[in-house]
Amino acid sequence: MKTIYRTDSFVPGPLREFHISRSARDTYHFSQGIFSIQGHVLFAETRQARDFAMRINTVRKSALHPERAVRAGDILAMGLIDEIFHYVISLYLQQYGQDMLRRLEAHLESTLGTAEVDRLLMLFSERFPTVACYQGKESPRESLDRTQEGLSGREIALEEMILLWTGNRNLGFYPLLELFDEQLLALDTCYDRAMTAIGDFFETQPSFGPDDQTLIELLLAPARAHPDDLHAQLDYIRRRWDSLVGSFLDRILRSLDVLAEEHKARFFGPGESSVLEFPHGGNFPGEDADYARFSPDREWMPRAVILAKSTLVWLDQLSKKYQREITTLDAIPDAELDLLARQGFTGLWLIGLWQRSQASRRIKNLCGNPEAEASAYSLYDYDIARELGGWEALDTLRRRLWQRGIRIASDMVPNHTGIDSRWVHEHPEWFISLPDSPFPGYTFQGENLSTREGVEIYLEDHYYNRSDAAVVFKRVNSSSGEVRYIYHGNDGTSMPWNDTAQLNYLNSEAREAVIQTIITVAKNFPIIRFDAAMTLAKKHIQRLWFPAPGQGGDIPSRSDHGLSRADFEKAIPLEFWREVVDRVAQEVPDTLLLAEAFWMMEGYFVRNLGMHRVYNSAFMNMLKNEENENYRTTIKNTLEYDPEVLKRFVNFMNNPDEDTAVAQFGSGDKYFGVATMMVTMPGLPMFGHGQIEGFAEKYGMEYRKAYWDETPNQGLIERHQREIFPLMHQRHLFADATHFRLYDVYAANGDVNPHVFVYSNRQASQDNHSQGNQEGRTLVMYNNSYQEASGWIHTSAPYVIHGDESRARMTEQLIPALNLTPSWKHFVIFQEQRSGLWFIRNCGEILERGLYLQLKGYESQVCLNMYEVEDNRYSHYARLADSLGGAGTPDISRAMKRLLLQPLHDAFGALANTGIMRTLMEALVGTAAPVDWEELATQYRTFLGIAGQFCEHTTRLEDAVALFQHNGEALDRLSQLVKRAPDEVGALVASHMEAEREDASIFLALTLLLPLDVFISGQDRISPQLVGYHALDQAGEWQLIETLRPILMQIQPDGSLPDYWSQLVQITLAHHNWWRYGIGEPQETTALTIVESLLADPNVETFLRIHSHNGITWFNQEAFDLLIDWLLVIGAWHELTAAVAAGTRVSWKRVLKETTGMARVYREWRRAEKASRYRVDRLLEALQPEPEEELEAASEAETASEAQPAQPAQSAPDKQSAPDKQPGSGPKRNARSEKPKGTK
Repeated sequence: MKTIYRTDSFVPGPLREFHISRSARDTYHFSQGIFSIQGHVLFAETRQARDFAMRINTVRKSALHPERAVRAGDILAMGLIDEIFHYVISLYLQQYGQDMLRRLEAHLESTLGTAEVDRLLMLFSERFPTVACYQGKESPRESLDRTQEGLSGREIALEEMILLWTGNRNLGFYPLLELFDEQLLALDTCYDRAMTAIGDFFETQPSFGPDDQTLIELLLAPARAHPDDLHAQLDYIRRRWDSLVGSFLDRILRSLDVLAEEHKARFFGPGESSVLEFPHGGNFPGEDADYARFSPDREWMPRAVILAKSTLVWLDQLSKKYQREITTLDAIPDAELDLLARQGFTGLWLIGLWQRSQASRRIKNLCGNPEAEASAYSLYDYDIARELGGWEALDTLRRRLWQRGIRIASDMVPNHTGIDSRWVHEHPEWFISLPDSPFPGYTFQGENLSTREGVEIYLEDHYYNRSDAAVVFKRVNSSSGEVRYIYHGNDGTSMPWNDTAQLNYLNSEAREAVIQTIITVAKNFPIIRFDAAMTLAKKHIQRLWFPAPGQGGDIPSRSDHGLSRADFEKAIPLEFWREVVDRVAQEVPDTLLLAEAFWMMEGYFVRNLGMHRVYNSAFMNMLKNEENENYRTTIKNTLEYDPEVLKRFVNFMNNPDEDTAVAQFGSGDKYFGVATMMVTMPGLPMFGHGQIEGFAEKYGMEYRKAYWDETPNQGLIERHQREIFPLMHQRHLFADATHFRLYDVYAANGDVNPHVFVYSNRQASQDNHSQGNQEGRTLVMYNNSYQEASGWIHTSAPYVIHGDESRARMTEQLIPALNLTPSWKHFVIFQEQRSGLWFIRNCGEILERGLYLQLKGYESQVCLNMYEVEDNRYSHYARLADSLGGAGTPDISRAMKRLLLQPLHDAFGALANTGIMRTLMEALVGTAAPVDWEELATQYRTFLGIAGQFCEHTTRLEDAVALFQHNGEALDRLSQLVKRAPDEVGALVASHMEAEREDASIFLALTLLLPLDVFISGQDRISPQLVGYHALDQAGEWQLIETLRPILMQIQPDGSLPDYWSQLVQITLAHHNWWRYGIGEPQETTALTIVESLLADPNVETFLRIHSHNGITWFNQEAFDLLIDWLLVIGAWHELTAAVAAGTRVSWKRVLKETTGMARVYREWRRAEKASRYRVDRLLEALQPEPEEELEAASEAETASEAQPAQPAQSAPDKQSAPDKQPGSGPKRNARSEKPKGTK
């Protein structure tokens, strides 16, 4: 038969709802007000269900036995299901006859007997009584005999008994089974047989409902489909019985919302990140129609790099660092601000500037943290905190930061205020509140947290012992007695923020007050970060606080106060944030607005609401967890939606709500790879407090100081200086998204490697560079996996053009993406930032095959300074590319020059080959016979003959060859010099010949290079200070030292040379004639004159590690010792060479005279070094000539000192005041890893 469907919920006859047993009433002492006249439980409001649940849980002692607890949502759902079943039965009776229940009773009497049925109904009325029967106002018989609105008491009892039976077969009802347990009837009545007979009766009656079932089967269907899930049963009824119970839809949805509120898991923070997806066709569900309304950037905004600092913690750290009290903003040292500017930061976000809530601090004190400050996000008012120096101190700091190009940033917390804020005291109507507590179990007997007379503020008691986190606090007007239960701030993902008060954005006065506050903040801070901004998007204001039916469940009790979408739109027709953005743009236009927003709203906030920047938490979470494919998909989705959104992201590796960067990413290659992405992706990079120093402690918003004893990780800081800060200073290369392209990396098998991020970008330059059209091209590669990766990149991922509403997808190959010429005659040259090496690649090859890359685990590479060249008719660049074979070179110009100098290097290599050098070295140290220098001179002549082809002026070939031969012959006679020269000279020469073979390599290098001075100079007489520089310049021009070094390394016993070797060769080559610097000077000033000449050489200054610290200039002891030792040895050799050149017989008298003078100067240097304590000023002062009487005293003192046992050289007195000058920190002959700063 056809089923009749109704569109209203009118149930003929008396009101019917959930029934309850007499024994349950006796046990739980329920309020009589929640029962209908029939004894059924009535829940007109959710609050009554909560009171009902509280009574049960109190008796069951659910605090001690949580498994016994019942939920108000479950009670509400059971009552609603019972009511819907009554309604369905009424529809059935309307369709098939109101006498159906009388016919059912007659069937039972004929089957079981009249007496049995009468007894069953009597006991049912007694054990599940009406209110009047329970109160003794009527007997069970009177209850059955009474007729109400056309139905007898016996018919009503039969209907209730059917629902009693179905309820006992619903597993979802079992937590409350004692309220309606059928065993109260089944044990001593014909209940079981009666229910069997009832089932048989309806088998013979017409079917009903959407699936044409018997009435009993229809009522059992929801529980059979979802046996123990009331939420699912209600949803089943909503979906399957919609034509029957459509008028119950609102109540069903509200009940579902209450269930969702109670069963929702709550976590701290924004939760795990999901792949960012954008609506197909451009519309965000539940939001205004999608149309691009980006706020235009000011010129400085794309280049912003922000550093966050927890202000109180930072001031405490600065106090310890500078060892003085620093408690106010104006006391922050200039040195600290200079450091931020040098590092490349252009924005400083100071957390916790505003006047905080005193109640927040008191709550934390009462909860066991006596040192806690109030939360930085529980604010009393928007005044700069007095303890930080107020507005005056801020103005001073802001001016000093601006002088360094740094803008100051501040938080604004528009969602809520502190629990005792000025607005809570003066404008309680601006907050979401109720006249009654939403939960009957809440109590407010604690301390009054108000700081102002006339108002009392109480936190819910269970918060103090952590047994509950209430959604409201109690505000009492002491004068009028008015009580408000104001909701705490809440984003629905975690527990309520119990030191805050939630503003009501349906209140137009409250909205305007917040906007005016934002404008005031903007007038003082050029960068504003809006805390929890996503909570104030319209869809989330409604979802959290005024949910439409079926959309609640996020904040407990708010489902009771929902609004339809239409009513909500009337209350708040415009997006709050759109109004904020437009007002700020009009009144304070040079303000960057930054939104902390999650929940997949990132694109909506910047593209539609107009925020300049928005948080991108996916960057941190996905890269930390190595969900690389997900993050690559997020980037791709953004590029296909609107690349401008990518430019508007705020990328970070930690924020105040998360663990520190070093805790999440470590301090090794993975950290620096992700940090590289952060500073080279479009968007705004944001560093956390302590991130650069490697601090692992997470600073709570209530911290006044750091609790962990951490010292800055100097290695981490230095690596930032090498790898990250230089990129921050070039943010203009990376910030824009117009030319940003992302590439897939294809492995040899054709698969895409999901772990490698490769992207290019470029920014057109106004400058015309001589080497191609440089446009700020960049290419960044990072492998976010421990496994090595290799493959090819060729074509970009799809993207759309910003502003193209058709969103036509495009791709671009790497060569056009970088605006390079697609030609085999063109080459691209670039520098890899991490290694400093330069690379050359053919544009035609890249166009055809792509660019090959290979990365170790967590390795990152950044290609910068990219420019294009066109090859010449000699194919120089093609030859250079072939010679490098894909490898890098420290200097592309020198590599090209080396290529052009190849004939010269070949000739030099024929002379300075491994075999000859080994023979010379062995002869020098006395392990082989002397070599034939005349024969070697012939080979040297051949080399110089070719070298002359690379000279632009006249050369003196024969003079140079002669000098080469004389130098060599002098080397053969060094052993004689050891025996004849003064003690200092002989001892040093002997040690350099015998002790360590790398010393011999210096002699060999100088033997080959010194003659270039005569070969090139073309002058007979030049200043002694310039002798040697011609050789040095030409050796550098022809790259002979770097050619010679690997040859000499091969003949060393361990195959290596000290790091400082090349620099020492340069110095000794330039100053082999140092003894002549004092010609014409009085003997007493010779040592000073020579030192001053030496210190004028930047190479010497670098070798000695001369540096200033605290206004004092220092030098390194070991570097100084090494230098003067070599000067003495080289000087003696030079004099021996001159003697050899003078004739066939060496004049040892002259040699000894000169070396004796050198030894005297050497002793002067040693004495001055000891007196100087490694200070340059004292070294020079000690070399000044002394008056005669002082000389006598010094001589006596020296004699007495020599009589004492020798003492080791002392380092500077204070390690902290004079770093980098202690013994052991300078060059060592046996420690080849050591290297003076700046060594070439």
